Amino acid sequence: MKKLILALTLLFSVNLIFAQANKVVGYWLTEDGDSKVKIFKATNGKYYGNIVWLDEPNEEDGTPKIDDENPNEELQTRPIMNLQILKDFKYDEDDSEWNDGEIYDPKTGNTYSCYMWFEGEELHVKGYIGFSFIGRSTVWTKTEL
Repeated sequence: MKKLILALTLLFSVNLIFAQANKVVGYWLTEDGDSKVKIFKATNGKYYGNIVWLDEPNEEDGTPKIDDENPNEELQTRPIMNLQILKDFKYDEDDSEWNDGEIYDPKTGNTYSCYMWFEGEELHVKGYIGFSFIGRSTVWTKTEL
């Protein structure tokens, strides 16, 4: 009987950690409300995010917005729509956060180290260079596509 209780407790704990780790999966409206990001878990166990909606997806001339601020000239013609802006996040169950990732800001062309965590139902995303206590945080809200 003790083995059954131990096995059930272990199974429940693993399921709880799995559910918490995947809480980040879904569609998120950025703080400015001008884009939505789809966060997903890849087969390598890491979390990634792509822009899947833009409030203004096209330039004034009707052409799709492109990654023209990218410092790599070869990437400056790629479209912003479906652009991967979050990559390589791992869930840290001890800190209840997703860390060791990067976030790319297509508005500036800059890439930052990044980590994410929840406060209530809001997803906090913090990009930084060097030290995590120096950086910029933004709040994303869960949404539908």
